[in-house]
Amino acid sequence: MSARIAPGGNGRGRPSTGKSGGTAGRVLRGTGKALVGFTVTFRNVFRRNVTQQYPKEIPYLPPRAHVGRHLLNRHENGLEKCIGCELCAWACPADAIYVEGADNTEEHRVSAGERYAEVYQINYLRCIMCGLCVEACPTRALTLTNNYEMAWETREDAILEKWQLLNPPLPLGTAPGTEQGKFKTAFARRPRRGEREA
Repeated sequence: MSARIAPGGNGRGRPSTGKSGGTAGRVLRGTGKALVGFTVTFRNVFRRNVTQQYPKEIPYLPPRAHVGRHLLNRHENGLEKCIGCELCAWACPADAIYVEGADNTEEHRVSAGERYAEVYQINYLRCIMCGLCVEACPTRALTLTNNYEMAWETREDAILEKWQLLNPPLPLGTAPGTEQGKFKTAFARRPRRGEREA
């Protein structure tokens, strides 16, 4: 007994899918799928541009936005709040904080506790700004500021020491190096080796 091919089949015993198999049909289907894919693009073409012109226009964050550089705090009497307990270093998942504690003496009192941080370093090439170090600090000695302008020219500059962390960061737009992107000359093409300057 032989199998009968249904009318409109493709000649190989498979039923037809009902779609036109011509070139024009394939082109129309492909064009339709492309238009469906471009709907998001076409919708956004006519929306207002939201690009911020940083660093020409600096977006200021709210004072309680804690996304930037760390700050080591002091008491009102000038003593450091950090007691050198090293809990921030233990809590850091990126191992970006290094603390060496030392004992306070009556002649040389640095903090209100028995100990103080003799060496305090944060490596910002490792820091992921998670804030776990701030949560781990029992004396609120370490806080995050809202200053996010952090750029360095060498790897060594990215490791901030204790004396740098005790000073509040510069206001936004005044840090060294931020003037580089504010003028058109900053984006001018520099001559290559062997070329003369125009």
